[in-house]
Amino acid sequence: MPDDVPAGWPPGFGDGDGERRALLVLSTLRGITPRNLHALAWRAGSAAAALAIIRRGGAGSRADHEHAVRTEPDQVLDAAAAAGARFVVPGDGEYPRALLRLADPPAALFLRGGRLDRREVRVAVVGSRRCSASGREIAHDLGRRLAGAGLCVVSGAAFGIDAASHHGALGAAGRTVAVLGSGIDRAYPRSSAELIDRIAAAGTLVSEYAPGVPAEPHRFPARNRIVTGLSSALVVVEGAHGSGSRISVDHALDIGLEVFAVPGPVTSPLAEVPLELIRDGATMIRGADDLLADLEVDVPADPVEPPVHLSGDERRAWAALAEPSPPDVVARGADLSIPQAVSALIRLELRGLVRSVGGRYERTLAGARRESV
Repeated sequence: MPDDVPAGWPPGFGDGDGERRALLVLSTLRGITPRNLHALAWRAGSAAAALAIIRRGGAGSRADHEHAVRTEPDQVLDAAAAAGARFVVPGDGEYPRALLRLADPPAALFLRGGRLDRREVRVAVVGSRRCSASGREIAHDLGRRLAGAGLCVVSGAAFGIDAASHHGALGAAGRTVAVLGSGIDRAYPRSSAELIDRIAAAGTLVSEYAPGVPAEPHRFPARNRIVTGLSSALVVVEGAHGSGSRISVDHALDIGLEVFAVPGPVTSPLAEVPLELIRDGATMIRGADDLLADLEVDVPADPVEPPVHLSGDERRAWAALAEPSPPDVVARGADLSIPQAVSALIRLELRGLVRSVGGRYERTLAGARRESV
């Protein structure tokens, strides 16, 4: 497809009943990519004309042609209604105009839950599915603090960083938006089904795919462009080389979003993407305080946890945890016997000040906030 396709959609695209009905069918196709559909729409001039070309076999895959011929718009609309979803097209008030910045904006959206308010400020939080315990904690805190400041948290409802940021926002009774890489009626991964239902109840679910469209690998990079397109800034918490986080960053840079990155240990594969981004000019943040300050969000200070009064052994073990360490290293650094160090570490863990990861103890984010630890 040519690279000089105009931004947005042709004049009148999606306007009127015939256009909406064509878009309902186009949203069910599984072969044609969003970029190719966008180019086809400009070549054809309308959604109805693009659908006619596909039905004649002039674009898309053979499966697209056959599916388009046999699919009726009312079937799609009924399936959306059964899923509790509504259908919006460019030109509708709820279609986010920010998405038109994308090189291949979604031709239509299915939405469940609250309305997408054009006035709300949204921040995307993304990262690794197989994240570390500290990465999950940071993402949760970012979601909580952003939502508490009145901002909307956008992510993809996947394992790890995505889910943690959504949970943080929901825990603060704030707004969060999840963009799905499957039909609006499909909870993927299945382990996120409860989270997705909570987001539908308290936030908004977004998909460019009609009910019944399965989650497939090629849909997730496409999903990532909508995550960034809905947002005014992007935060990367963790990401290994070749991860989807890098794809999200590329989309963000294409539309001029500021990118923030949380650094990690140089020896951790999960820190590869954030450290690369920081080296290339992304804004480094240490957590929510840095992010809110850089976004110039004026919010009340996060409540300071009450001081924790530690015993002598606990204080010495805490001081020895300059980095994740096994109990014997903590014991040497704290000048304690190993049984004394283990006992102190267990008590610190019960207070939520440290955690054990793979046999090593490390400080938690909550512990670091305690004034008198």
